[in-house]
Amino acid sequence: MKRVAPAKNECIGMKSIASLNARLRWDTLMFKQLFGTMNEVLDDIIKESKTATGAAKQELEEQLTALKAMSDECIEQWLLFEEKLSQFVHSATMKTPTLHQDLLELDWTGKQSEEFLRGQGYFKLYMYRQAIQEFEKLVQKEPDFLLARIYLAMGYLKQGELPEAKRHFQLLAPLVDNAQMKAITYNALGCIQFSSKHLDQAFEYFKKAYSADPSIVEPLLNLEE
Repeated sequence: MKRVAPAKNECIGMKSIASLNARLRWDTLMFKQLFGTMNEVLDDIIKESKTATGAAKQELEEQLTALKAMSDECIEQWLLFEEKLSQFVHSATMKTPTLHQDLLELDWTGKQSEEFLRGQGYFKLYMYRQAIQEFEKLVQKEPDFLLARIYLAMGYLKQGELPEAKRHFQLLAPLVDNAQMKAITYNALGCIQFSSKHLDQAFEYFKKAYSADPSIVEPLLNLEE
């Protein structure tokens, strides 16, 4: 099967992931330090306000107003980020068009029963609910039929049923030897963790997917930016 390496802005490289992780750790540290300082100042204001009068009391009120303004600004920026992240995660997790195509292009010479071909047909037509029904019956009869299970897991992912998708992909991860299947499995687990905002776990899965087969990894982020 011919596979084309993804463009620079279409892959999650290990170097860029490490760079982002370092930036996030540094920013998290700075964030904690900022709120640590704000809490210390607030504690001092609370303590001193019990006995402060006149000009001293007015100064404490001004400090409290400044703290409130800083807190409001942080909350506003966080809410804007949270909204943008939620919109992106929903879009990226539910659509994942490249994962769909990657799965269909898998080289596989193993057994393909009538149920499998029927389920695959539904999958090709984006009829994920019907595909799930076929592959569920198949993996119940043949639990070790890994290709059927990965189709089943992907069907659940496409339907937005993340707990079931995660369960099947986690069963697959230690069992698959095929590099493409392993990359698809880890990449899907990364998408699921990303949708739950578990960024560290997501990036670990993306790194494993990239290590398994760099040419097949579908991106969620251009981490060079």
